[in-house]
Formats: sequence, structure tokens, C-alpha cells
Amino acid sequence: MARTDETEPEGGEILALPSVGSLVGGLASALGQGRVVGREAVKLGGELAKIAVGRSEVAPQRGDRRFKDPAWSANPLYRRLEQAYLATGSALSNVVDSMDGSSDARRVEQARFATTVLTSAVAPTNFLPTNPAALKHAFDTGGASLVRGVRQFVGDVRHNGGMPSMVERDAFVVGRDLALTPGSVVARDEAGEVLQYTPSTAQVRERPVLIIPPPIGRYYFLDLRPGRSFVEYAVGQGLQTFMLSWRNPTAEHSDWNLDTYAGRVLAAVDTVREITGSSDVNVVGLCAGGIITTTALNHLAALGDERVHSVTYAVTLLDFGESAPITAFAAPSLLKFARARSRRAGIITSRQMGSAFTWMRPDDLVFNYWVNNYLMGEKPPAFDVLAWNADGTNLPGALHCQFLDAFEHNLLPRPGGLTVLGTPMQLDAIKIPMFVTGAVSDHLTPWKGCYRTTQLLGGDATFVLSYSGHIASLVNPPGNPKAHYWTGGTPGEDPEAWREGSTRHEGSWWEAWVKWVTPRSGALVPAPDGEGSAGHPVLEPAPGRYVRDLPPDAAAQRAARSSD
Repeated sequence: MARTDETEPEGGEILALPSVGSLVGGLASALGQGRVVGREAVKLGGELAKIAVGRSEVAPQRGDRRFKDPAWSANPLYRRLEQAYLATGSALSNVVDSMDGSSDARRVEQARFATTVLTSAVAPTNFLPTNPAALKHAFDTGGASLVRGVRQFVGDVRHNGGMPSMVERDAFVVGRDLALTPGSVVARDEAGEVLQYTPSTAQVRERPVLIIPPPIGRYYFLDLRPGRSFVEYAVGQGLQTFMLSWRNPTAEHSDWNLDTYAGRVLAAVDTVREITGSSDVNVVGLCAGGIITTTALNHLAALGDERVHSVTYAVTLLDFGESAPITAFAAPSLLKFARARSRRAGIITSRQMGSAFTWMRPDDLVFNYWVNNYLMGEKPPAFDVLAWNADGTNLPGALHCQFLDAFEHNLLPRPGGLTVLGTPMQLDAIKIPMFVTGAVSDHLTPWKGCYRTTQLLGGDATFVLSYSGHIASLVNPPGNPKAHYWTGGTPGEDPEAWREGSTRHEGSWWEAWVKWVTPRSGALVPAPDGEGSAGHPVLEPAPGRYVRDLPPDAAAQRAARSSD
């Protein structure tokens, strides 16, 4: 079966797969290191000789479940095949690692990406004759598992772009299985809806919290299921909680840009203030939602406007200068191609965005499901976060191009590098308190890059480092025995120095966030009797229309039906 405990979707971001040429170039650069390649070849030859006579100690790393079948250790042929594969992969990794420190960080990451995909693809577990578990399962089922596997492969070619499905289609339904925290839609415009959640405590804090998710992907990764919902947790702590739910754009919205999205954030802030009667709000920006939030805060700072009291950033990069696997996708020719595609189509689809980051972790996110779905003939698992990952959204062409520019030229930290809502960016002018999180094994937004935010903005900063990767660090409810996080003193310039002085805690960073945000949320007051206000009446129950790709209102829905 495909594993779900350690398999984490990366979520959508802003780029696309590197070209074959750039990957070949990166790999050629690695293999062009004659002295290093020669050294590793000699070591590999010696290890292969040990493997041949049964004296090698090469073994899978802890947690590598590809080789969990007993045949890989009990059968001499399978054991030698496993060891030869692992030794060869290790030699290739050593060659690429020797490039670290090179002045061309992009080329290093392209080489690393290429070798990762290559070594993952040729794993013996990916092929029926060299996968003992799949062979035994085929025998036990009289070949039925292979028939199911072929059927599922054909289905994925037809409906999933040829990629193995991570989750069974229609296993979860938004509003029935996911996004269940009670609440109401209290505002809606063309770009987004504002959801207000029903208090679950007799008293609530005066100052509300507005959550701003990324426009890439639907908001309900923050409200998956009871017990696995950041929204439910925040409401349970007595926080008046609101959510901005973005509309899934189509080609007709191709001109939506940072002005559109930052303007919608400010409108949502005003909606929340009017409903609660609070003069200001606390905001939470997640992933790319944090970038949009920053552009809005920059505008407010320039105006001397104090509508926002504090900001929380969760796995958000504002400075793209940190070396990371994502730089493998930063070749100018690739970015130029991505811009041209966005302008031509008007949007970039979730599949186009997600494929690049799926291939950053091919063992977990590609070949794990290849083996499960096709060789074993099993259905993909029914797992809530994987269902969310498969339920992607588009990105408007204009916004996508702005993100690409910010990524390629690292515009956000540069004073005046980007102008949004008529205001040039000046990050150190944003002087409100901030709570910043990173995730220790995040491939998309490396924690040291997230940490940089504490040095870029002008307000007092608190940094918390979570365990796990990008999305798993966000879907991180208290009570998980594996969960832990680190807290430390006032962040200085050096992230490693901060970490050396930090303290590890068992549990979720959600708990640290509540301890931080509660003193900044005002006094306790009686919980409101209902959602909305005279100025913003309830439109319909949560989770609303946009998260389900429904038209903005019933009239539009009837018009759409009649046009069909």
C-alpha cells in the first residue's frame, strides 16, 4: 500500500518543470568533475566487489520502505541487487554533493534534481520482475492485481496527465468530509469570500484573526477534518476567526495581479473590523498568501494606517536569495517560457504548477504510487491532505508573471523593487509584531529563508521552527506524538546561531502561536450570538461557494446552467 504517514504533498507554488536540456546540463556538470568522478568510481567498484561476494554492509537508510519486503534481506540475489542500486545511487549523490559551494548554485540544484529523479526512477522496486512483493501479490491474486494495475494506469493516462494518482477520486467531498468547522460566508466579491467561524467558547478575544491562505490551492488544508483543523483549533482557543477564501480563476481573470489580491486582503480586513467592531485585526499569511499579505502591509505602512495589529507568517519566503532545491527551476529560459505560457493561456493550471514540485520528491510522491497503483494493483489511499493536494486551483497569468519576476530578481527585499497598490516595497517600514515559522525539512520554503523574514521587516520578531515539511508543518494538530518544534531568543542575523540556542518542545507550533497571539488579541468579551452584521449579513453557510468552484451567486449559477 502507498504510505501516508510520511508522504507529504508539497502543495502548489509558482513554477514549472525544468527543461530536459537544463537537467542534462546540470548532470553533465557533475559528471564532468574528472577527479571526483574517478574517486567515486574506484570506491563504487570496490563496493560492488564486496557485494558480489556477500561482504557488503550497504543497507537502506532508516525510513526507506521501498525495501521492506523480507526477500530483500533473505534472498541473496535480491539483496545484491538492492545493495548495488544503493551503492550506485550513493556514488552519484557524492559526485553532486562535491559541487556544493560552486558559484553557480542553480547548476548545482539542477544536477541534484536530475540525479534524484534518475536514481529514483531506476529503483528495482519500480519494475515487476525485480519487485518481490508485487510478484508475490500477483501470484496470490491469480494475476488480478496486474489487471487492476493496468486499468488504473490507463485511467491515470486519461484523467491525471499520466501521473499516478495520490488519492482515490471523490473519496472526500468539501462540506461533507472536509472544511467542516461551522461558520458563514459574510462577504463576497469577484475575487474572494470572507468566512466567519462560529465561536465554540462562551467568551472570545476582542481583536479578531484573519487568515490569508495562498491563492494556489484551496483554503481547507487549514480546515481538513475535526481534530486536524487549524481553524477549529483557533476557534477553540477563544479567537474570533475569519478566513479569506480565494476564487479559482479562469482565463477571463487573467489580468488579476498583486493589486487585485492585496486589495482584496485590505477589503477583508475592513469587513472583519466592521463585523467585530474592532479597530484593528491580527493577520495570518501562509505560503504565497504571506507574500500577498506583505504587499498589503507595505501599503498600510506607507499610509501610516494601523488597521493590522500583528502578522503571522507560516512557511513564507520573502527573500529568494537562499540556496534551495527550488533554484533548479530558476533558469532564465525556463522562466521566460513559463511567463509566455501564462500570458498565452491567461492562467497557469494547478497541474502545471504541481508537477514540478512532485518531482522534487519522486520516491514519496511519484514512484510510491507507481508501485502501489500499478504493480500492486491497489487503490490509492483515502487521505485527507492528499485529497486537498489533488484539488488544485489555477493562478491568473498576471499574478503568475509577477511571482516569477519576484522570484527571478528577488524583488521583495529590494527597496522599490516592486510596486503594489501604488506603493513601492520597503519591508523595513512594516513595524508591527511578527510571528514567523519555518519547517526543518521544507523543500519549497527552506526554514533559513523563512527565518530571513525576521530580519527584513521592522517589527519585533518571534521565530518558531517546526518539524516536518511544507504542508505537514501546517496540518500539525497538538497530540501528534511525532510533532515537535523549537523556540529561541530574539532572532539575530545567523539562523544557525538561533537554532543552537533554541529549545525543543514536544507538540505543535500551533500551541506556541496561541501563546503569542492571545496577549495581542485584547480582552475577553461575550461571544457574538451569530455571524455577520447589518452591514455584512450572512450569505450562506461555510465553506461557501468559491472553494467548491460554484458561481458567485444563484443568478450566476442559473445563467451558467441555461448557457449549457
